[in-house]
Amino acid sequence: MPLSQSDGVAANWLLKALPPEDYQRLQPHLEWVSLSLYQVIYEANDVIRYVYFPTGAMISLVSTLMDGSTIEVGITGHQGMAGLPVVLGGTIGSHRALVQVAGEAIRLKATVLQAEFDKGDSLQKILLRYVQILLAQTSQAVACNRFHTTEERLARWLLLVADAVSSDEFLLTQEFISQMVGVRRAGVTVAAGNLAQLGLIRHTRGKIEIVNRLGLEDFSCECYGVISNELSRMLRQ
Repeated sequence: MPLSQSDGVAANWLLKALPPEDYQRLQPHLEWVSLSLYQVIYEANDVIRYVYFPTGAMISLVSTLMDGSTIEVGITGHQGMAGLPVVLGGTIGSHRALVQVAGEAIRLKATVLQAEFDKGDSLQKILLRYVQILLAQTSQAVACNRFHTTEERLARWLLLVADAVSSDEFLLTQEFISQMVGVRRAGVTVAAGNLAQLGLIRHTRGKIEIVNRLGLEDFSCECYGVISNELSRMLRQ
């Protein structure tokens, strides 16, 4: 349904950052949607018809290889938007956009976003800064996956998920986590068990809870700090 001016748009950082007059132009085209777990927002090589500004949901950008194996290449939560190829001049997605944590989002037609972006006003500046954030996230994940232990990688990933949904508790299976971080399920099981033994997380079937946030940040590799600092810098600009 369309958003009224009093709706909680502030739940998404990008929309919150818009000046009132720019938001007013978009407001008639914005609508709340509920995203279900594992819902595909768009497939690789699909035309992107809508972009999504999560307010409670989390969307993963997933690369799928010919043998069917998958790995996550980006995370979008309430700090961002899914559908960035639209603002970079494209209409086709290069990755699958998959709902990893169910919840609400704000949807906007891609054509409307393109028209507003092309005006060169505040929305363009805000979204280009977010492109920088996502590039930093993706490039840091490449380094992390190459040089850090499975436990450190899992800690970094759980912290990013928690930030994306503003919660330290979420529904995620170890099988799904293994697909996202590119580690065999047995490796995720061992790594999660080690983090639990250290008192950093609690995990049951299909559910993970961060019980010691500061401890998990200390345990995680520097990659989480790099990504988190980029997000903070974006907010200050």
